[in-house]
Amino acid sequence: MIHYGLPTLYVLFVWWFSTGAVLYLNNLPKRTYKWSVLGGTLVMLGSLYGLYAASQSQTVLAAYVSFTCGLLAWAWTQLTFYTGVITGPRKTACPPGCSGPRHLWHAAETCLYHEASAALLGVAVCFATLNGTNHIGSWTYTVIWLMHASAKVNAVLGVRNLNDHFFPEHLRYLSSFLRKRPMNLLFPVSITVSTAFAAALVHKAVEMQHSPFEALALTFSIVILTLGIIEHWFLVLPIPAEALWNWSVRAKKVIVKPEPVRLPEIVDMTKNAPARLRVVASRGDI
Repeated sequence: MIHYGLPTLYVLFVWWFSTGAVLYLNNLPKRTYKWSVLGGTLVMLGSLYGLYAASQSQTVLAAYVSFTCGLLAWAWTQLTFYTGVITGPRKTACPPGCSGPRHLWHAAETCLYHEASAALLGVAVCFATLNGTNHIGSWTYTVIWLMHASAKVNAVLGVRNLNDHFFPEHLRYLSSFLRKRPMNLLFPVSITVSTAFAAALVHKAVEMQHSPFEALALTFSIVILTLGIIEHWFLVLPIPAEALWNWSVRAKKVIVKPEPVRLPEIVDMTKNAPARLRVVASRGDI
């Protein structure tokens, strides 16, 4: 059980914390973005090297390193998107009355460069592990990428919970491309296909004897895929799942209380005037 329990807890924590960390950084003031992206890029480059180094070994440590590096590489794509560094050619809201294929194309334009960069990084991740025997990192990156893409398309087609309050201010226009409805026709397909793959992996994990490394590889794949499925269900079920990461958006919720406005005092200029002037002033003659 230890071969499955501990890695499951590790995946849950890293998934939760990394998601929240990216959201937190993206909701900081814009002046911090250059440092966040610079630091994130260094981490991403380090993760590519980590993937290459870990791919040469099938130890327990190498399994954890490969998974973590694959997740960190993916986090870079989210950081650069939500900071607005790599998004797409469209940076304005969807035109009123837009629907159908035209609406889908406009939505795709908002993240075209982002998707291209995610694909190129995916190629780099797979290339880093190509000649090795440890491919956990590339599996991790691929599963997250596919499930994330599916969730985005479902959100554009229409789901119950959009969670668009996580968008930083400069990406608020993205909310206009999302549709709020109970469900869409793609959702059952996404759930069925991903659940079938997860079930096949679980069957393989249960029915066969595995080395500690193989057990870790299967566990990481099963858990990260299951989390993707759960995230899909969060889109349509009446569950306040956003509470898991509300701590990450506190950076933009600093409320500044304005100072009370003090009106100038009205001075009675006739108070100390001679009696004759006070009488004239009261009559309105001056």
